[in-house]
Amino acid sequence: MSQEIYFAGGCLWGVQAFIKTLPGVVFTEAGRANGTSPMLDGDYDGYAECVRTRFDPDAVTVGDLMAYFFEIIDPYSVNRQGPDVGEKYRTGVYSEDPRHLDLARAFIEGRPDSGQIVVEVLPLTNYVRSADEHQDRLARFPGDSCHLPRALLGKYTTNTA
Repeated sequence: MSQEIYFAGGCLWGVQAFIKTLPGVVFTEAGRANGTSPMLDGDYDGYAECVRTRFDPDAVTVGDLMAYFFEIIDPYSVNRQGPDVGEKYRTGVYSEDPRHLDLARAFIEGRPDSGQIVVEVLPLTNYVRSADEHQDRLARFPGDSCHLPRALLGKYTTNTA
């Protein structure tokens, strides 16, 4: 039975393109985590751009997913990833499953640089799917800009979630 976790790592186009190729990932969707509104329209409501990630826990662990995630983020940067600046570009891990959050925290606490890491690990309180134009954006428009190197996006191209 698959499980879900949500990763925020700056502009969601590159994050989704990377995560969808990971072993054990069976589905991805671009969205917004932990804003206050259930809709896409309106003023910024505190959300973080994120990728809803459905995975097979028999094929990949939360710890594995965290290790992959840390390959594409600057875990020391507050509200900025690459050229993308603002609260919606913060880094975070969200889940409705408290075990996922415990495992994410344990991964961070197990790193020698844990005291410098600013990745938030919080319960998912609200999720809104992004508009269709943002779903699998880089697959549909490979020339669009992305803060992640193209070589990194294709590092694990064994999957098509």
